[in-house]
Order: sequence, then structure tokens, then C-alpha cells
Amino acid sequence: MDNIILLFGCLLLGVLFQKVPAFPKNAHQALNQFVIYVSIPAIALYYIPKIELNASLLYPLGIAWLGFGLSFVFFYGLGKLLGWSKKLIGCLIVVSGLGNTSFVGFPVIEALYGKEGIETAIIVDQPGSFVVMSTLGIIVATSFSKETPSAKTLLTKILKFPPFLAFFLGLMLNLFKVDFPMDLQSVFQRVGATVSPVALVAVGLQLKFERRSLHWPFLGVGLLFKLIITPLFFFVLYKLVLGADGLPIDVSIIEAAMAPMITGAILASSYGLKPKLSNMMVGVGIPLSFVTLVLWYFILLQF
Repeated sequence: MDNIILLFGCLLLGVLFQKVPAFPKNAHQALNQFVIYVSIPAIALYYIPKIELNASLLYPLGIAWLGFGLSFVFFYGLGKLLGWSKKLIGCLIVVSGLGNTSFVGFPVIEALYGKEGIETAIIVDQPGSFVVMSTLGIIVATSFSKETPSAKTLLTKILKFPPFLAFFLGLMLNLFKVDFPMDLQSVFQRVGATVSPVALVAVGLQLKFERRSLHWPFLGVGLLFKLIITPLFFFVLYKLVLGADGLPIDVSIIEAAMAPMITGAILASSYGLKPKLSNMMVGVGIPLSFVTLVLWYFILLQF
């Protein structure tokens, strides 16, 4: 429950800080960079060396990798059909294609499935959502921004992206079965814990609900895809087509139903992909997801 209070409390703080004259107008930019350059790499360095690599990872991993691919096909096709701008298509692909599988996902999964469920949730998040954001997310964000990058430019951006560098280092440690000293692990864990509060304050600083905004229809389509279509796709694929069952499968599908990723919205905003819409997706998506998650939980209980 404390994690849920933290989520809404930090989001509200960001909104309130908009009204404080002494608070810098561009504070969200500094907070975004702190999350990308410090907080997220710390999470990777803490968790990645500890993940047990085996074939059972395929179902949880599919949530992030297939989910992002589905988002690309859906919004690129729909955007081209309806004549949407390049930035709008890129925004919806990135923000709707990445789920909040840790900051919202971890407390929800623990409440529904206990500590055992967290083991699967970490797989969905770290080598899944986290790496997708650091690779495919960067590629899409760069390609749909003002830039027209070459393959070399894209590769350079990925290799210089701090979360990816941290993931690569963590993966090497994992493969060689070593980890950081306990004191350093504790530091990474505590620094990584700043991701959620700092990122949510940054989102709140940029969050504005304008009744006459042109973003509302796109917000509706984006959240329909993220909260309903994506988990429905995995429910049909995993449960009905592949016949998979068990706790890891249920946890994976619930993770697929999570609200848009906070850092995905930050990534889209950093590349100029409709920042207002990106932040509305998080600000509206998180509270709305608690309603749709209950729906999916009860559906899974029947199967």
C-alpha cells in the first residue's frame, strides 16, 4: 500500500510544484536526466547480475519484446492510415509499447501473488521492459523525432545510453557468476529506489489536463491499446493458443496489463515526441489501470 501512496503522492507533488513560482520551470528536464543517467543504471547493476538465465524466461520476456513489436505494428499502421504526424506515431509506439512493470507492477504483483510472483515480475521488467526501452525504444524515439539517423548514429546512441551500458555490465557479471560487493549492492539498490519518486515528480511537473486539448482522442486510443488490447493479445496467445498455465503465465499477463512506463514517457518527452500526450498517458493511465487490472485478475482466476 505504501508504494501506491508513493506513486500518487509524488505525481501530485509534481502537479503542485507547477504553482510554486520559486520552482524552476525546466526542473523536469534535470529530473528526467537524473533518472536516465543515475537511477535506472543503478537498478540494472543491482538486479541483472542476480537473474537466473534459463528457458523459463521466454514467456515473461515475450511480454516486453512482443508487446513493443505489437505496439509498433498497431500504431504505425493506424497512423499511416489516418495521416498522423511522425511525432504522434512515435509517441504512441514508445509510451503504449512499454509497461510500468516495476514501479506499479512490483507492488501490484506482490499484493496479488506474493513474493513468488515478484521473481517472474523481475524477468518481465529487467531483461524485458528495461532492455526494450534501452534499445528498441531509443531506435524508435530517434527515428520518429526530427532526426533522420543513420544506422551508425542509432548504434552510437544505444551504446552511449547509460541504462544500456549498465545492463551490459550487469549481464557480463551474470554470465561470469559474480556480483558487486554487498556494500555496493546496497548503494545501487538505494539509488535505484529514487526512480519512481523522481520520475513521477517530473511527470507531474509537465502534466496538464486541458479540456479542449487535441490529445484526448489519442490518449484514449493509446490507453485502450495498453490496458486492454495488449493483455488480451497475450491472454489469447499464451493461454488459448499455446496452452500455457501456472503462476508465471498469470503474472506475465497481469504485467502486460500495466499502465504505460514512466521512463518510457520520459524517453519520448526527451526526444520531443508529444511531451504533453506522453505525460497524460502516465498521469491518466496509472489510476485507470487499477480498475482494468482488477478485471484481468478475475478473468485469469476463471482460467
